[in-house]
Amino acid sequence: MAASLQLINLRPFRSHSTSLPNHHSKRLTIRCSKSYNITLLPGDGIGPEVISVAKKVLNLAGSLEGVEFKFKEMPMGGAALDLTGVPLPEETLNTAKESDAVLLGAIGGYKWDKNEKHLKPETGLLQLREGLKVFANLRPASVLPELVDASTLKKEVAEGVDLMVVRELTGGIYFGKPRGFGTNENGEEIGFNTEVYAAYEIDRIARIAFETARKRSGKLCSVDKANVLEASMFWRKRVIAIAAEYPDVELTHMYVDNAAMQLVRNPKQFDTIVTNNIFGDILSDEASMITGSIGMLPSASLGESGPGLFEPIHGSAPDIAGQDKANPLATILSAAMLLKYGLGEVKAAERIELAVLDTLSRGFRTGDIYSVGNKLVGCKEMGEEVLKSVNTKTPASV
Repeated sequence: MAASLQLINLRPFRSHSTSLPNHHSKRLTIRCSKSYNITLLPGDGIGPEVISVAKKVLNLAGSLEGVEFKFKEMPMGGAALDLTGVPLPEETLNTAKESDAVLLGAIGGYKWDKNEKHLKPETGLLQLREGLKVFANLRPASVLPELVDASTLKKEVAEGVDLMVVRELTGGIYFGKPRGFGTNENGEEIGFNTEVYAAYEIDRIARIAFETARKRSGKLCSVDKANVLEASMFWRKRVIAIAAEYPDVELTHMYVDNAAMQLVRNPKQFDTIVTNNIFGDILSDEASMITGSIGMLPSASLGESGPGLFEPIHGSAPDIAGQDKANPLATILSAAMLLKYGLGEVKAAERIELAVLDTLSRGFRTGDIYSVGNKLVGCKEMGEEVLKSVNTKTPASV
């Protein structure tokens, strides 16, 4: 699959020669054999801060591997509401569609919490996913050796955890109809939503999950609530049918309430998890805390064609916005996923991944992952340290 999943159609490369300043402001003349258009959506809260850092890291890692990026920054979320009156302007969506990949910071904030639904920042994110036709959300959760003590779980439970949650992104109860408000037969006000999946929606996410599991340890756990919900019964039926195409992958099933418990009790039993939209939303956030901080985890949202959407899974954190306290590593690692899964630029992606590990091994920590004996730094300084490591760490793979 493109990059590893053959989901993204890579565009023809455009050759350029450019002169770039490196991290220490020396001039380097680099032959860039490939050029990509990247849409940046800083969004709200800490979004602009972490996107600024990730952009610098992308530029440096790309330049060292002969890749050039052309960035276009567009408004979205609360920032777009303040500018244009809507959370996803048509110009922003069109720009995103025409790019090679999209990197999002974060959206939302207290300022817009009381807006009507169609004027909430989160509605813009749902519209963006729908507009880009991205249906597969990949959320890795790995406990890095350098951060095992940051996990709230006991060391022997957290150590060695390395799992991937594959979440269906554009179906289920978040999009199902009918939905809305009404009055029941007793005259009482009600709110209602519909959990509904078509066979093709389950089949395509199941295939991506099986492909992902095949490239990992060959174990896939499908999470549902098939003992109660008809939609989950159908989900399980279709996943079992698709499993016949992947005899080399071991398929198991687990009810979502048990899965939530097992993620805390024994997370190492999982390798790849596939589940629906709402269960994936909850379980991936739970899995993130095993790692020690939601500020460490990236995500990729992919479709059958067109650009992928890459974003950290943390929120906009308005309480620390503008204070240089944000952890930029999840956004930097999202940029690495953009390179790997969106563009197929594996070496540049590995440069970034190695740089993050090196920065952590040198003891640099933002407040959310800080422990005694390490050096507490802000968002900007963490970015500077990653840039130093990008310059010095060379990936081994081709």
